[in-house]
Amino acid sequence: MGELLAILSLLMFSLNVIVTKTASGRLSLDVGFMISISVNVLFSFGLFIIRLVVDSDPLEFHSLGFLMFAASGVFASYLGRSLYFDSIARLGPSKASTFMVSSPLFTFLMAWLFLDETLSYWESLGVVVVLLGLFAVSYNPSRKYAAAGQHGEVALPHSEVSKWQRWRGLVQPGAALALLGAVSYALGNITRGTAIQDWNEPVLGGLLGALTGVILQFIFNKKARHIISSLHNADSKAVRLYVISGVLTISAQIAHIAAMHYIPVSIATLITTAQPLLVIPLSYFLLKNQEGINIRIIAGSLLVLLGISTILLLP
Repeated sequence: MGELLAILSLLMFSLNVIVTKTASGRLSLDVGFMISISVNVLFSFGLFIIRLVVDSDPLEFHSLGFLMFAASGVFASYLGRSLYFDSIARLGPSKASTFMVSSPLFTFLMAWLFLDETLSYWESLGVVVVLLGLFAVSYNPSRKYAAAGQHGEVALPHSEVSKWQRWRGLVQPGAALALLGAVSYALGNITRGTAIQDWNEPVLGGLLGALTGVILQFIFNKKARHIISSLHNADSKAVRLYVISGVLTISAQIAHIAAMHYIPVSIATLITTAQPLLVIPLSYFLLKNQEGINIRIIAGSLLVLLGISTILLLP
């Protein structure tokens, strides 16, 4: 049961990456993000009402589960999602989703740092393989260096580029955002996993996380307070796509949370974040290879998956 729920979550998360990339070209991410997380709240609230009507089991309150589900909203629905949306626009769906695959790695590393867990030989090897895969995906050999000139930016000769600029130029803008998003999602997975073991209410958990994310957006994002006025002249197709994105993401989150009740958190997270396996072919065919997917990107994605599988599945 847990594996099926995790696979269902994987399918919805993967479709969302393509939908978000398509929508971001028609409407700004700031507006789109608010549409998506607002739909998260509305759709999960509707599911929760259905749960109360259909399910005869009484709803019990658990303070630890409540706090952990709310905390997951801070790390996943607010920080993780906003960073992920931005990285999709900067890197493209295939590369951004590969960085998100590293969230189980960060979950494992956090346990090692803060819970005194040790890394075995295979786990250490898996860390190295993941890092190599991430570098292969983010490496940008064709990036040009530029400096400000009288008529805008001008290209710099290789001899005038500092060593720091050369190293920094190897990695595309957006890679740091994607990695921070992966760390945020890892923290969200830990809090969700803790919550679902204490309080088996995945729909309510999804609702609490989404509601926390919306509240934080309205507090810290001034543009979020003007979302209604921003929709007046917005592209109608983009709005519909972001609505679909909201339905997909909250449904995927609820399925992921439900899977954690049946299988280990690390395994559920590994399955749901294996998005490159679906996103790369979907991006290639549906977006007509706008990202320029090549052997290096495919090989890097497979290395990331191999490394994480080594960490989580081998003794």
